[in-house]
Amino acid sequence: MNNDELEIIGEMQQDLDMGDGASSPKAYVSPAVIKRLPRYFRYLRELIRNGKMRISSGELSRMMNVTASQIRQDLNCFGGFGQQGYGYNVKYLYAKISEILGVNCNFKAVIIGAGNLGRALVRNPMFTKRGVSTVAMFDIDTSIIGGTFAGVTVHPMDELETFCRENVIDIAVLTLPKECAQDTAIRLCSAGVRGIWNFTGKELDMLIKDIKVVNVHLGDSLMTLCYELNLLREENEDK
Repeated sequence: MNNDELEIIGEMQQDLDMGDGASSPKAYVSPAVIKRLPRYFRYLRELIRNGKMRISSGELSRMMNVTASQIRQDLNCFGGFGQQGYGYNVKYLYAKISEILGVNCNFKAVIIGAGNLGRALVRNPMFTKRGVSTVAMFDIDTSIIGGTFAGVTVHPMDELETFCRENVIDIAVLTLPKECAQDTAIRLCSAGVRGIWNFTGKELDMLIKDIKVVNVHLGDSLMTLCYELNLLREENEDK
């Protein structure tokens, strides 16, 4: 995260620690609501950059193309954070959603697989913008071991467990061949890693307590777009 964003969250941390009547994020919240929280995070960050300090659910709904009632329902899962007749304090809501999403937890990540996708991800600023530090990459290719991409060093795979334990790694990003995904995930779990962001194309279902896996299939969104284009084509043909 940049200094301005860290300062915003820091300014609100005292109020968050004191409590405001909001319910604990540990209570059950539907996956659909959780998936929408990063959108709130992005839009609120943009509002802060534009100097917007207060916003109503109606204004936010028009920006995000969701209903105002949906926004209120989503935020009420965590206590609401709004005031009738006033709306939402943008900085406060941004800081609170950042807290819920773990942006200020200083999570540390490694990327397993330093091929094209791994290199693209390590160069992407999304990690730092969301409070995640990418501290190492791992690969079996001796020609790139010891090299760096975006300032991150590539380590040999046989150092994986030791590095993760010594550096208390929270997240592993898997961009290696899918045939290696399950064995690598087991190694990571044994090294204390508790979060896996899986881009391998293989569904990982870790039946181990306290392990969280997010399987990402980049082709799914492309296929959704193709479906929408095909539907549009058929509609035009019927006219």
